[in-house]
Amino acid sequence: MGRPFYLTTPIYYVNDAPHIGHAYTTVVGDAICRWQRMAGRDVLFLTGTDEHGLKVAQVAEANGVNPQEWTDRTSARFVAAWRQLDIAEDDFIRTTEPRHYAAVQRFLGAIYDRGDIELGTYEGLYCVPCEDYYTEAQLVDGNCPVHLKPVTAMKEENYFFKLSRYGDRLLEWYEAHPDAVRPGTKRNEALAFIRSGLEDISITRTSLRWGVPVPWDPGHVFYVWYDALVNYVTAIGYGEDPDRFQRWWPAVHHVIGKEILRFHCVWWPAMCMAAGIDPPASVFVHGWLLVGGEKMSKTRLNQIAPADLIADVGVDGYRYHFLRDVPFGADGDFSHEGMVARYNADLANNLGNLLSRVTAVVARKCEGVAPAPPADSPLAAVAAQVSADAAGAWERFAPHEALEATWRLIHAANAHLEDNEPWKAEPGPAVDAVLGAAVETLRIVALLAAPAMPGACGQLWRRLGLGGRPDELRLPEATAWGGYPGGLVLERGTPLFPRIQPD
Repeated sequence: MGRPFYLTTPIYYVNDAPHIGHAYTTVVGDAICRWQRMAGRDVLFLTGTDEHGLKVAQVAEANGVNPQEWTDRTSARFVAAWRQLDIAEDDFIRTTEPRHYAAVQRFLGAIYDRGDIELGTYEGLYCVPCEDYYTEAQLVDGNCPVHLKPVTAMKEENYFFKLSRYGDRLLEWYEAHPDAVRPGTKRNEALAFIRSGLEDISITRTSLRWGVPVPWDPGHVFYVWYDALVNYVTAIGYGEDPDRFQRWWPAVHHVIGKEILRFHCVWWPAMCMAAGIDPPASVFVHGWLLVGGEKMSKTRLNQIAPADLIADVGVDGYRYHFLRDVPFGADGDFSHEGMVARYNADLANNLGNLLSRVTAVVARKCEGVAPAPPADSPLAAVAAQVSADAAGAWERFAPHEALEATWRLIHAANAHLEDNEPWKAEPGPAVDAVLGAAVETLRIVALLAAPAMPGACGQLWRRLGLGGRPDELRLPEATAWGGYPGGLVLERGTPLFPRIQPD
Protein backbone atom coordinates (compact mmCIF):
# COMPACT_ATOMS: atom_id res chain seq x y z
CA MET A 1 0.00 0.00 0.00
CA GLY A 2 1.40 3.37 -1.03
CA ARG A 3 1.84 6.50 1.01
CA PRO A 4 -1.57 8.01 1.85
CA PHE A 5 -2.81 11.05 -0.07
CA TYR A 6 -6.10 12.52 1.16
CA LEU A 7 -7.65 15.37 -0.83
CA THR A 8 -10.99 17.10 -0.25
CA THR A 9 -13.07 19.61 -2.16
CA PRO A 10 -15.47 21.86 -0.29
CA ILE A 11 -18.83 20.21 0.13
CA TYR A 12 -21.23 22.12 -2.09
CA TYR A 13 -24.29 23.86 -0.78
CA VAL A 14 -27.58 22.42 -2.07
CA ASN A 15 -29.53 25.63 -2.40
CA ASP A 16 -28.94 25.56 -6.17
CA ALA A 17 -27.76 23.40 -9.07
CA PRO A 18 -24.05 22.73 -9.82
CA HIS A 19 -22.32 25.30 -12.02
CA ILE A 20 -18.87 25.55 -13.61
CA GLY A 21 -17.41 27.13 -10.46
CA HIS A 22 -18.24 24.01 -8.45
CA ALA A 23 -17.01 21.88 -11.34
CA TYR A 24 -13.70 23.75 -11.58
CA THR A 25 -12.68 22.86 -8.02
CA THR A 26 -13.86 19.29 -8.44
CA VAL A 27 -12.09 18.70 -11.78
CA VAL A 28 -8.83 20.04 -10.36
CA GLY A 29 -9.13 17.81 -7.30
CA ASP A 30 -9.98 14.81 -9.47
CA ALA A 31 -7.03 15.38 -11.83
CA ILE A 32 -4.54 15.77 -8.97
CA CYS A 33 -5.85 12.60 -7.32
CA ARG A 34 -5.62 10.70 -10.61
CA TRP A 35 -1.99 11.77 -10.91
CA GLN A 36 -1.28 10.69 -7.35
CA ARG A 37 -2.84 7.27 -7.98
CA MET A 38 -0.60 6.85 -11.03
CA ALA A 39 2.35 7.83 -8.84
CA GLY A 40 1.56 4.84 -6.60
CA ARG A 41 -0.03 6.64 -3.67
CA ASP A 42 -2.99 5.33 -1.67
CA VAL A 43 -5.51 8.03 -2.55
CA LEU A 44 -8.72 9.10 -0.83
CA PHE A 45 -10.64 11.76 -2.78
CA LEU A 46 -13.63 13.22 -0.94
CA THR A 47 -16.38 15.50 -2.20
CA GLY A 48 -20.03 15.87 -1.33
CA THR A 49 -22.89 18.19 -0.43
CA ASP A 50 -23.61 20.53 2.47
CA GLU A 51 -27.30 20.19 3.28
CA HIS A 52 -28.30 22.07 6.45
CA GLY A 53 -28.94 25.70 7.34
CA LEU A 54 -31.46 28.49 6.97
CA LYS A 55 -30.84 28.99 3.25
CA VAL A 56 -31.71 25.37 2.42
CA ALA A 57 -34.82 25.48 4.61
CA GLN A 58 -35.98 28.65 2.85
CA VAL A 59 -35.34 27.30 -0.66
CA ALA A 60 -37.14 24.04 0.17
CA GLU A 61 -40.16 25.95 1.48
CA ALA A 62 -40.20 28.18 -1.59
CA ASN A 63 -40.30 25.04 -3.75
CA GLY A 64 -43.10 23.43 -1.75
CA VAL A 65 -41.08 20.50 -0.34
CA ASN A 66 -39.50 19.67 3.00
CA PRO A 67 -35.73 20.21 3.41
CA GLN A 68 -34.87 16.50 3.16
CA GLU A 69 -36.72 16.15 -0.14
CA TRP A 70 -34.96 19.24 -1.46
CA THR A 71 -31.51 18.05 -0.42
CA ASP A 72 -32.11 14.57 -1.87
CA ARG A 73 -33.09 16.11 -5.19
CA THR A 74 -30.26 18.65 -5.38
CA SER A 75 -27.51 16.37 -4.06
CA ALA A 76 -28.44 13.91 -6.83
CA ARG A 77 -27.83 16.69 -9.38
CA PHE A 78 -24.27 17.09 -8.10
CA VAL A 79 -23.69 13.33 -8.34
CA ALA A 80 -25.02 13.35 -11.91
CA ALA A 81 -22.79 16.30 -12.85
CA TRP A 82 -19.70 14.56 -11.47
CA ARG A 83 -20.49 11.36 -13.37
CA GLN A 84 -20.83 13.42 -16.55
CA LEU A 85 -17.44 15.07 -15.91
CA ASP A 86 -15.67 11.75 -15.30
CA ILE A 87 -14.99 12.58 -11.64
CA ALA A 88 -13.66 9.53 -9.76
CA GLU A 89 -14.19 10.41 -6.09
CA ASP A 90 -13.69 7.68 -3.50
CA ASP A 91 -16.40 9.00 -1.19
CA PHE A 92 -19.34 11.34 -1.68
CA ILE A 93 -20.48 12.60 1.69
CA ARG A 94 -23.83 14.17 2.54
CA THR A 95 -24.19 16.06 5.79
CA THR A 96 -27.65 14.54 6.32
CA GLU A 97 -26.16 11.03 6.66
CA PRO A 98 -26.29 9.30 10.07
CA ARG A 99 -22.49 8.83 10.07
CA HIS A 100 -22.09 12.60 9.85
CA TYR A 101 -24.59 13.39 12.60
CA ALA A 102 -22.68 11.03 14.89
CA ALA A 103 -19.26 12.51 14.00
CA VAL A 104 -20.44 16.12 14.44
CA GLN A 105 -21.89 15.37 17.87
CA ARG A 106 -18.69 13.56 18.93
CA PHE A 107 -16.35 16.25 17.56
CA LEU A 108 -18.15 19.30 18.92
CA GLY A 109 -18.98 17.38 22.07
CA ALA A 110 -15.25 16.91 22.63
CA ILE A 111 -14.73 20.68 22.37
CA TYR A 112 -17.62 21.28 24.80
CA ASP A 113 -16.21 18.76 27.28
CA ARG A 114 -12.85 20.57 27.16
CA GLY A 115 -14.55 23.83 28.13
CA ASP A 116 -14.19 25.71 24.84
CA ILE A 117 -17.91 26.00 24.06
CA GLU A 118 -20.05 28.27 26.27
CA LEU A 119 -23.60 29.63 26.22
CA GLY A 120 -24.20 33.30 25.35
CA THR A 121 -26.35 35.69 23.29
CA TYR A 122 -25.42 36.74 19.79
CA GLU A 123 -26.54 39.88 18.04
CA GLY A 124 -25.18 40.61 14.60
CA LEU A 125 -25.65 41.19 10.87
CA TYR A 126 -26.39 37.96 9.03
CA CYS A 127 -26.19 37.10 5.33
CA VAL A 128 -28.48 34.19 4.56
CA PRO A 129 -26.75 33.19 1.24
CA CYS A 130 -23.36 33.09 3.04
CA GLU A 131 -24.81 31.58 6.23
CA ASP A 132 -22.38 33.95 7.95
CA TYR A 133 -22.29 37.02 10.20
CA TYR A 134 -20.50 40.24 9.24
CA THR A 135 -19.47 43.38 11.08
CA GLU A 136 -20.48 46.84 9.88
CA ALA A 137 -16.89 47.41 8.74
CA GLN A 138 -16.94 44.31 6.51
CA LEU A 139 -20.07 45.38 4.59
CA VAL A 140 -19.91 47.04 1.18
CA ASP A 141 -22.42 49.88 0.97
CA GLY A 142 -24.36 48.15 3.72
CA ASN A 143 -24.45 44.83 1.81
CA CYS A 144 -22.75 41.45 2.18
CA PRO A 145 -19.25 41.74 0.61
CA VAL A 146 -19.64 38.42 -1.26
CA HIS A 147 -23.25 38.49 -2.51
CA LEU A 148 -23.78 42.29 -2.46
CA LYS A 149 -27.19 41.68 -0.89
CA PRO A 150 -28.69 43.24 2.26
CA VAL A 151 -27.90 41.58 5.59
CA THR A 152 -30.37 40.85 8.38
CA ALA A 153 -30.01 41.94 12.01
CA MET A 154 -30.40 38.84 14.21
CA LYS A 155 -30.33 38.21 17.96
CA GLU A 156 -30.63 34.84 19.70
CA GLU A 157 -29.21 32.62 22.41
CA ASN A 158 -26.31 30.61 21.00
CA TYR A 159 -23.44 28.47 22.12
CA PHE A 160 -20.08 30.06 21.32
CA PHE A 161 -16.77 28.47 20.41
CA LYS A 162 -14.03 30.30 22.34
CA LEU A 163 -11.99 31.13 19.25
CA SER A 164 -10.43 34.09 21.09
CA ARG A 165 -8.32 31.63 23.09
CA TYR A 166 -6.59 30.29 19.98
CA GLY A 167 -4.96 33.31 18.31
CA ASP A 168 -1.47 32.69 19.65
CA ARG A 169 -1.66 28.93 19.05
CA LEU A 170 -2.71 29.48 15.45
CA LEU A 171 0.15 31.91 14.84
CA GLU A 172 2.61 29.42 16.35
CA TRP A 173 1.16 26.66 14.17
CA TYR A 174 1.54 28.65 10.97
CA GLU A 175 5.07 29.73 11.90
CA ALA A 176 6.01 26.07 12.39
CA HIS A 177 4.16 24.99 9.20
CA PRO A 178 4.84 27.68 6.58
CA ASP A 179 3.31 25.63 3.74
CA ALA A 180 0.07 24.84 5.58
CA VAL A 181 -1.77 27.45 3.47
CA ARG A 182 -0.91 28.00 -0.18
CA PRO A 183 -0.32 30.19 -2.09
CA GLY A 184 1.65 32.47 0.22
CA THR A 185 -0.65 35.43 -0.43
CA LYS A 186 -3.55 33.46 1.06
CA ARG A 187 -1.44 32.42 4.04
CA ASN A 188 -0.76 36.11 4.64
CA GLU A 189 -4.50 36.83 4.54
CA ALA A 190 -5.13 34.18 7.18
CA LEU A 191 -2.32 35.52 9.37
CA ALA A 192 -3.60 39.10 9.05
CA PHE A 193 -7.07 38.00 10.09
CA ILE A 194 -5.69 36.18 13.15
CA ARG A 195 -3.45 39.11 14.14
CA SER A 196 -6.39 41.53 13.91
CA GLY A 197 -7.85 39.81 16.98
CA LEU A 198 -10.17 36.81 17.13
CA GLU A 199 -13.63 36.95 18.64
CA ASP A 200 -15.64 34.02 19.93
CA ILE A 201 -17.99 32.65 17.29
CA SER A 202 -21.57 31.50 17.46
CA ILE A 203 -21.88 27.81 16.56
CA THR A 204 -25.53 26.96 17.29
CA ARG A 205 -29.01 28.23 16.40
CA THR A 206 -32.38 28.08 18.12
CA SER A 207 -34.25 29.84 15.30
CA LEU A 208 -34.39 26.77 13.02
CA ARG A 209 -34.55 23.00 13.37
CA TRP A 210 -32.88 21.97 10.09
CA GLY A 211 -29.47 20.93 11.37
CA VAL A 212 -27.58 18.49 13.58
CA PRO A 213 -29.03 18.56 17.13
CA VAL A 214 -26.72 19.69 19.94
CA PRO A 215 -26.38 16.61 22.19
CA TRP A 216 -26.05 18.52 25.48
CA ASP A 217 -28.91 20.98 24.70
CA PRO A 218 -31.56 19.64 22.27
CA GLY A 219 -33.16 23.09 21.91
CA HIS A 220 -30.19 24.04 19.69
CA VAL A 221 -28.89 22.79 16.35
CA PHE A 222 -25.33 23.32 15.16
CA TYR A 223 -24.87 26.23 12.80
CA VAL A 224 -24.36 24.88 9.30
CA TRP A 225 -20.70 25.89 8.95
CA TYR A 226 -19.53 23.98 12.03
CA ASP A 227 -21.48 20.94 10.99
CA ALA A 228 -20.05 21.20 7.44
CA LEU A 229 -16.37 21.48 8.38
CA VAL A 230 -16.54 18.25 10.35
CA ASN A 231 -17.28 16.30 7.14
CA TYR A 232 -13.52 16.04 6.52
CA VAL A 233 -13.08 13.88 9.61
CA THR A 234 -16.46 12.11 9.35
CA ALA A 235 -15.31 10.46 6.12
CA ILE A 236 -12.21 8.92 7.73
CA GLY A 237 -13.85 7.44 10.78
CA TYR A 238 -13.42 10.12 13.46
CA GLY A 239 -14.40 8.69 16.84
CA GLU A 240 -15.36 5.35 15.30
CA ASP A 241 -12.33 3.84 13.54
CA PRO A 242 -9.12 5.12 15.22
CA ASP A 243 -6.74 3.22 12.93
CA ARG A 244 -8.39 4.56 9.78
CA PHE A 245 -8.51 8.07 11.18
CA GLN A 246 -4.81 7.96 12.12
CA ARG A 247 -3.88 6.81 8.61
CA TRP A 248 -5.49 9.80 6.88
CA TRP A 249 -5.30 12.64 9.42
CA PRO A 250 -3.82 15.24 9.58
CA ALA A 251 -2.04 14.65 6.23
CA VAL A 252 -4.98 16.07 4.28
CA HIS A 253 -5.11 18.52 1.38
CA HIS A 254 -8.17 20.79 1.52
CA VAL A 255 -8.83 22.49 -1.84
CA ILE A 256 -11.10 25.51 -1.38
CA GLY A 257 -12.20 28.79 -2.97
CA LYS A 258 -10.94 32.05 -1.51
CA GLU A 259 -14.34 33.11 -0.16
CA ILE A 260 -14.18 30.39 2.52
CA LEU A 261 -10.59 31.05 3.61
CA ARG A 262 -11.55 32.20 7.14
CA PHE A 263 -13.56 29.07 7.81
CA HIS A 264 -10.78 26.71 6.70
CA CYS A 265 -7.64 28.59 7.71
CA VAL A 266 -8.77 30.13 11.02
CA TRP A 267 -11.88 28.53 12.46
CA TRP A 268 -11.29 24.93 11.37
CA PRO A 269 -7.67 24.56 12.59
CA ALA A 270 -8.67 26.16 15.92
CA MET A 271 -11.60 23.72 16.21
CA CYS A 272 -9.23 20.81 15.55
CA MET A 273 -6.89 22.04 18.28
CA ALA A 274 -9.83 22.41 20.66
CA ALA A 275 -11.02 18.87 19.88
CA GLY A 276 -7.55 17.48 20.62
CA ILE A 277 -6.41 16.66 17.07
CA ASP A 278 -3.85 18.33 14.83
CA PRO A 279 -4.98 20.96 12.30
CA PRO A 280 -5.06 19.98 8.61
CA ALA A 281 -1.62 19.79 7.03
CA SER A 282 -2.48 21.64 3.82
CA VAL A 283 -5.11 24.09 2.58
CA PHE A 284 -4.82 25.19 -1.05
CA VAL A 285 -6.86 28.32 -1.74
CA HIS A 286 -7.82 29.06 -5.34
CA GLY A 287 -9.42 32.14 -6.85
CA TRP A 288 -12.85 32.59 -8.32
CA LEU A 289 -13.89 31.47 -11.77
CA LEU A 290 -15.37 34.68 -13.13
CA VAL A 291 -17.83 35.18 -15.98
CA GLY A 292 -17.60 38.58 -17.61
CA GLY A 293 -15.37 39.70 -14.77
CA GLU A 294 -17.94 38.83 -12.08
CA LYS A 295 -18.26 35.93 -9.63
CA MET A 296 -21.01 33.51 -10.62
CA SER A 297 -24.26 34.18 -8.80
CA LYS A 298 -27.84 33.08 -9.18
CA THR A 299 -28.97 36.66 -8.63
CA ARG A 300 -26.68 37.93 -11.42
CA LEU A 301 -27.89 35.22 -13.80
CA ASN A 302 -24.34 34.41 -14.90
CA GLN A 303 -24.18 30.79 -13.77
CA ILE A 304 -23.26 28.25 -16.44
CA ALA A 305 -24.03 24.54 -16.15
CA PRO A 306 -21.19 22.16 -17.10
CA ALA A 307 -23.53 20.25 -19.45
CA ASP A 308 -23.97 23.36 -21.61
CA LEU A 309 -20.23 23.40 -22.40
CA ILE A 310 -19.73 19.63 -22.64
CA ALA A 311 -22.19 19.68 -25.54
CA ASP A 312 -19.68 21.83 -27.44
CA VAL A 313 -16.22 20.51 -26.53
CA GLY A 314 -16.88 17.12 -24.93
CA VAL A 315 -15.95 16.00 -21.43
CA ASP A 316 -12.21 15.89 -22.06
CA GLY A 317 -12.17 19.21 -23.88
CA TYR A 318 -14.02 20.74 -20.93
CA ARG A 319 -11.62 19.30 -18.37
CA TYR A 320 -8.56 20.28 -20.42
CA HIS A 321 -9.67 23.89 -20.85
CA PHE A 322 -10.21 24.59 -17.16
CA LEU A 323 -7.05 22.77 -16.09
CA ARG A 324 -4.88 24.40 -18.75
CA ASP A 325 -6.24 27.93 -18.94
CA VAL A 326 -6.89 28.80 -15.28
CA PRO A 327 -3.67 28.87 -13.20
CA PHE A 328 -4.68 27.21 -9.95
CA GLY A 329 -4.69 29.80 -7.20
CA ALA A 330 -5.55 32.89 -9.25
CA ASP A 331 -8.92 34.20 -10.43
CA GLY A 332 -9.82 33.01 -13.90
CA ASP A 333 -12.22 34.69 -16.33
CA PHE A 334 -14.20 32.20 -18.40
CA SER A 335 -15.24 32.87 -21.98
CA HIS A 336 -16.75 30.46 -24.46
CA GLU A 337 -14.53 31.88 -27.21
CA GLY A 338 -11.41 31.19 -25.14
CA MET A 339 -12.50 27.63 -24.47
CA VAL A 340 -13.09 26.91 -28.17
CA ALA A 341 -9.81 28.55 -29.15
CA ARG A 342 -7.86 26.41 -26.66
CA TYR A 343 -9.67 23.27 -27.83
CA ASN A 344 -8.87 23.93 -31.48
CA ALA A 345 -5.26 24.95 -30.89
CA ASP A 346 -4.12 22.29 -28.44
CA LEU A 347 -6.47 19.36 -28.94
CA ALA A 348 -7.62 19.46 -32.57
CA ASN A 349 -4.57 21.02 -34.24
CA ASN A 350 -1.75 19.63 -32.09
CA LEU A 351 -2.57 16.36 -30.30
CA GLY A 352 -5.37 15.27 -32.62
CA ASN A 353 -3.43 16.17 -35.75
CA LEU A 354 -0.31 14.37 -34.51
CA LEU A 355 -2.28 11.16 -33.96
CA SER A 356 -4.06 11.41 -37.33
CA ARG A 357 -0.91 12.07 -39.26
CA VAL A 358 1.11 9.31 -37.54
CA THR A 359 -1.57 6.65 -38.04
CA ALA A 360 -1.99 7.69 -41.69
CA VAL A 361 1.73 7.51 -42.45
CA VAL A 362 2.18 4.24 -40.55
CA ALA A 363 -0.69 2.81 -42.63
CA ARG A 364 0.99 3.91 -45.87
CA LYS A 365 4.64 3.18 -45.09
CA CYS A 366 4.48 0.32 -42.56
CA GLU A 367 1.25 -1.48 -43.52
CA GLY A 368 -0.39 -0.15 -40.36
CA VAL A 369 2.09 -1.82 -37.98
CA ALA A 370 3.94 0.68 -35.78
CA PRO A 371 7.73 0.35 -35.41
CA ALA A 372 9.49 0.41 -32.04
CA PRO A 373 11.12 3.72 -31.04
CA PRO A 374 14.87 4.07 -31.48
CA ALA A 375 16.83 4.61 -28.27
CA ASP A 376 18.83 7.46 -29.80
CA SER A 377 15.89 9.57 -31.00
CA PRO A 378 16.27 13.30 -30.27
CA LEU A 379 12.75 13.14 -28.82
CA ALA A 380 13.96 10.90 -25.98
CA ALA A 381 15.69 13.74 -24.12
CA VAL A 382 12.68 16.03 -24.65
CA ALA A 383 10.37 13.35 -23.28
CA ALA A 384 12.53 12.86 -20.18
CA GLN A 385 12.59 16.58 -19.40
CA VAL A 386 8.87 17.02 -20.07
CA SER A 387 8.01 14.04 -17.86
CA ALA A 388 10.05 15.46 -14.99
CA ASP A 389 8.56 18.94 -15.40
CA ALA A 390 4.99 17.63 -15.58
CA ALA A 391 5.48 15.46 -12.50
CA GLY A 392 6.83 18.39 -10.53
CA ALA A 393 3.93 20.59 -11.58
CA TRP A 394 1.27 18.03 -10.62
CA GLU A 395 2.95 17.67 -7.22
CA ARG A 396 2.83 21.47 -6.76
CA PHE A 397 -0.90 21.59 -7.57
CA ALA A 398 -0.11 23.38 -10.83
CA PRO A 399 -2.01 21.42 -13.52
CA HIS A 400 -1.74 24.30 -16.00
CA GLU A 401 2.08 23.99 -15.85
CA ALA A 402 1.90 20.19 -16.12
CA LEU A 403 -0.17 20.39 -19.28
CA GLU A 404 1.96 23.17 -20.76
CA ALA A 405 4.99 20.90 -20.28
CA THR A 406 3.19 17.93 -21.83
CA TRP A 407 2.31 19.97 -24.92
CA ARG A 408 5.98 20.85 -25.39
CA LEU A 409 6.51 17.19 -26.20
CA ILE A 410 3.65 17.23 -28.72
CA HIS A 411 5.13 20.31 -30.40
CA ALA A 412 8.55 18.63 -30.52
CA ALA A 413 7.09 15.50 -32.12
CA ASN A 414 5.24 17.50 -34.76
CA ALA A 415 8.41 19.45 -35.53
CA HIS A 416 10.40 16.20 -35.77
CA LEU A 417 7.93 14.90 -38.36
CA GLU A 418 8.11 18.13 -40.35
CA ASP A 419 11.91 18.04 -40.32
CA ASN A 420 12.09 14.44 -41.56
CA GLU A 421 8.96 14.21 -43.78
CA PRO A 422 8.55 10.41 -43.56
CA TRP A 423 5.52 10.62 -45.87
CA LYS A 424 7.90 11.54 -48.71
CA ALA A 425 10.53 8.86 -48.01
CA GLU A 426 10.77 5.25 -49.09
CA PRO A 427 9.89 2.67 -46.41
CA GLY A 428 12.96 1.57 -44.46
CA PRO A 429 14.91 1.99 -41.19
CA ALA A 430 14.99 5.80 -41.38
CA VAL A 431 11.22 6.06 -41.75
CA ASP A 432 10.73 3.44 -39.02
CA ALA A 433 12.92 5.47 -36.65
CA VAL A 434 10.93 8.68 -37.18
CA LEU A 435 7.53 7.00 -36.92
CA GLY A 436 8.55 4.82 -33.95
CA ALA A 437 9.63 7.93 -32.08
CA ALA A 438 6.34 9.67 -32.89
CA VAL A 439 4.30 6.71 -31.66
CA GLU A 440 6.37 6.56 -28.46
CA THR A 441 5.74 10.27 -27.95
CA LEU A 442 2.00 9.68 -28.21
CA ARG A 443 2.28 6.84 -25.66
CA ILE A 444 4.03 9.12 -23.17
CA VAL A 445 1.57 11.95 -23.81
CA ALA A 446 -1.31 9.55 -23.10
CA LEU A 447 0.23 8.86 -19.69
CA LEU A 448 1.05 12.46 -18.81
CA ALA A 449 -2.34 13.83 -19.89
CA ALA A 450 -4.45 10.98 -18.48
CA PRO A 451 -5.27 12.79 -15.21
CA ALA A 452 -6.69 15.70 -17.19
CA MET A 453 -8.39 13.76 -19.99
CA PRO A 454 -8.98 10.17 -18.84
CA GLY A 455 -11.47 9.32 -21.59
CA ALA A 456 -9.53 10.74 -24.55
CA CYS A 457 -6.22 9.33 -23.32
CA GLY A 458 -7.83 5.91 -22.97
CA GLN A 459 -8.94 6.17 -26.60
CA LEU A 460 -5.46 7.33 -27.66
CA TRP A 461 -3.92 4.36 -25.82
CA ARG A 462 -6.22 1.92 -27.61
CA ARG A 463 -5.51 3.45 -31.02
CA LEU A 464 -1.81 2.85 -30.43
CA GLY A 465 -2.64 -0.85 -30.11
CA LEU A 466 -1.91 -0.94 -26.37
CA GLY A 467 -3.94 -2.99 -23.91
CA GLY A 468 -5.52 -1.81 -20.67
CA ARG A 469 -5.58 1.89 -19.77
CA PRO A 470 -2.77 4.40 -19.26
CA ASP A 471 -3.91 5.19 -15.71
CA GLU A 472 -3.29 1.57 -14.72
CA LEU A 473 0.47 2.09 -15.08
CA ARG A 474 2.81 3.54 -12.47
CA LEU A 475 4.88 6.69 -12.79
CA PRO A 476 7.63 7.64 -13.39
CA GLU A 477 8.66 4.18 -14.66
CA ALA A 478 5.92 4.09 -17.31
CA THR A 479 7.13 7.30 -19.00
CA ALA A 480 10.68 6.04 -19.51
CA TRP A 481 11.62 6.21 -23.20
CA GLY A 482 11.34 2.93 -25.07
CA GLY A 483 8.16 1.56 -23.52
CA TYR A 484 6.33 1.11 -26.81
CA PRO A 485 7.03 -2.47 -27.99
CA GLY A 486 6.50 -1.97 -31.72
CA GLY A 487 4.78 -4.52 -33.90
CA LEU A 488 1.30 -3.34 -32.92
CA VAL A 489 -1.42 -2.37 -35.37
CA LEU A 490 -2.49 1.26 -35.10
CA GLU A 491 -6.20 2.03 -35.27
CA ARG A 492 -7.30 4.64 -37.76
CA GLY A 493 -10.57 6.26 -36.80
CA THR A 494 -12.47 9.49 -36.75
CA PRO A 495 -10.55 12.50 -35.40
CA LEU A 496 -9.94 12.23 -31.67
CA PHE A 497 -10.78 15.93 -31.37
CA PRO A 498 -12.86 17.18 -34.33
CA ARG A 499 -12.19 20.83 -34.99
CA ILE A 500 -14.92 23.21 -33.84
CA GLN A 501 -16.00 26.08 -36.06
CA PRO A 502 -16.18 29.19 -33.85
CA ASP A 503 -19.55 30.97 -33.85
